[in-house]
Amino acid sequence: MKEPEMSVEAEPMPQTTGTLKLPATAVLLAGAKRRAIDVARVIVPPLISLAVLLAIWELAFSGKGASLPPPSKVVADTWELIAHPFFDRGGLDKGLALHIFESLKRVGVGFSIASIAGVLLGVLIGSSSLAYRGLDPIFQVLRTVPPLAWLPIALAAFRESQPAAIFVIAVTAVWPVMLNTAVGIRNIPEDYRNVARVLRLNPLEFFFKITLPATVPYIFTGLKIGIGLSWLAIVAAEMLVGGVGIGFFLWDSWNSSLISEIILALLYIGLVGLLLDRVITWAGRLIGGPGTF
Repeated sequence: MKEPEMSVEAEPMPQTTGTLKLPATAVLLAGAKRRAIDVARVIVPPLISLAVLLAIWELAFSGKGASLPPPSKVVADTWELIAHPFFDRGGLDKGLALHIFESLKRVGVGFSIASIAGVLLGVLIGSSSLAYRGLDPIFQVLRTVPPLAWLPIALAAFRESQPAAIFVIAVTAVWPVMLNTAVGIRNIPEDYRNVARVLRLNPLEFFFKITLPATVPYIFTGLKIGIGLSWLAIVAAEMLVGGVGIGFFLWDSWNSSLISEIILALLYIGLVGLLLDRVITWAGRLIGGPGTF
């Protein structure tokens, strides 16, 4: 007898939906490649520009009798300061990091005073037309006084260089914080005020629920300007009052004809100023959301 024939059914072919599914490893590699490209777009152009500027500087001042040292000589002359920024031999003979730290402490105190006073005064003249008419002309006159012009008055009032320098920082940084806060208060949409009236919010609730959230971008814009002015003011003030600080380091290096140390200090001042600006930007985005800056 013949064995019954067995029929073999073909397995159905997998259907494709038109979307190609990549392995997980390939997806991770593609994401890493995109991130690397994004990072390169941010980092590479400044590095190229910096390399070109350093090359031009090196070529322009490498000859004999050059008025400024080239980058190679700056690094050679200041290598000890670069490699050991935290040394402390007593008195004013300290590393650059310690000088900058002392300046930052003064800036921290003065800028904090300016921030609190600026926000409060900005809320006052932004909310009250009577306060605005009475105080704005005075503030407009005072804010045009150069920062260092306040130093003799501060020294006469406090009789010490430390509080005098802090006062100069505070009086320099308070104006942009105050004016930007006042502008933010005046630009609160009328709809917000109508909602507050409907909800019968008391002044304290109106401040924390309406005023403060609506003015955060303006306040942090003023803070960014203020922190930059604070860093400028402390360097200039320390050059006159002396003591430990980056401003004193600059002036002492000039008196000692150490041009390479002056150039290194200028680089440190610029980097610290950039860092302070980025810190305020980060805080603004953290408090006010990504759209703050």
